[in-house]
Amino acid sequence: MKLWRWLLLLVIVAALAAFGWHWVAEDPGYVLVQLRGWQAETTVVAALVILLLAWALLGAAWFAVRWPFGALTRRHRRLSRKKMSEGLVALMEGRHGDAERDLHRASRLDVLRGPALLAAAEAASRRGEHSRALTTLDEAGQVSPRAARVLRARVLRREGKSTEAVNLLAADADSGSLTPGGWRELALAATDSGDMRRARQALEPLQKSGALGSRGFAALEANVLSASLRASPDAAALNTLWSQLPKAQRRVPAAIDAYARQAASFGMVLPAMDEVESALRREWSPLLIETYGALGGDDIEARLRRAESWLDAHPNDANLLLTLGRMCARLSLWGKATQYLERSLALSPSSGAWEALGDVYAGQSDAALAQRCYRNALALARGEPIQELPQGARSTRLDTRPIAMEERSEHGVPRLPE
Repeated sequence: MKLWRWLLLLVIVAALAAFGWHWVAEDPGYVLVQLRGWQAETTVVAALVILLLAWALLGAAWFAVRWPFGALTRRHRRLSRKKMSEGLVALMEGRHGDAERDLHRASRLDVLRGPALLAAAEAASRRGEHSRALTTLDEAGQVSPRAARVLRARVLRREGKSTEAVNLLAADADSGSLTPGGWRELALAATDSGDMRRARQALEPLQKSGALGSRGFAALEANVLSASLRASPDAAALNTLWSQLPKAQRRVPAAIDAYARQAASFGMVLPAMDEVESALRREWSPLLIETYGALGGDDIEARLRRAESWLDAHPNDANLLLTLGRMCARLSLWGKATQYLERSLALSPSSGAWEALGDVYAGQSDAALAQRCYRNALALARGEPIQELPQGARSTRLDTRPIAMEERSEHGVPRLPE
């Protein structure tokens, strides 16, 4: 399609040129130039060609005159761009000293001054030289004030001055003019300083921007909501905050976990159980399974039976087995606790399962095995190899291989394995 357009354009240009030539040939015009006894005669077309050639010659002469004087400027521009490139690469590679030096050199070029100074301040901050970073940001603020303000807040937060970072961003936050990076820094700094109201306020605009992506925002949201709920001073404040949260935030597993544990600490075990059980009915969550088993209360036997009923749908869930083992240990059901915990360790070894198994052996007055389990818990947490229990100490009444989930048709008839 493009070839036909070019051919059509060439045909049109050729036709116009032909008609124009005939039109000029009929009357080429006449130009007379007289100056101090000198005169020149020519046609209009020739005069135009001469003027264009004269203009081209003057332009070439002016370029030739300016070229030696612009050589230094071109060299400076070329070196600044090179230093900018090398500085950014050094920053990503962790050579922060080299990055800061190269980026300061690149900032001598006006068009690179803002981004180069911002990157140099980041390099200085990563080296731990926060005062140098703040000094560099003073210069960067004259070129890129909004970006410099966000980076200054980040440097202050890294330095442990989260309250100053919040105060720095508060005015822009109140006016709604913060950039996505500014909202993120406000959320983190406000969480660190204990200003949970500001931290929660930063979540909505940050979510709308989509700057963090779904996983990044979910992690930040969970951190802010959990910290806010854990900071509630009493049961009334906790219930008020929980009721004011949007419905979507009340379904975040980390938020439900924080609410349930905080509510249980205030003696509100039943509301905590209701929230956890409702969340588990909506969506299965390994985190909330652990929460369910960790909550106190006198109805531990009823909760154990309810949790054991979940094994039919989740037989290979190591967290559920760990929870069942802990609940059995609290009821002194040492045999069942051992079976659940051994199966949990076979599916997914964890320091929590080894610790719970150590509590089981300690409850049975087997100090040697309890100590070995505790040592394994510490070793696994540190990433060190563990010591297997003696063969005679392991339960032989439960198969620790993963259970295959039974598949059924839409009519409820079990399917044969392929």
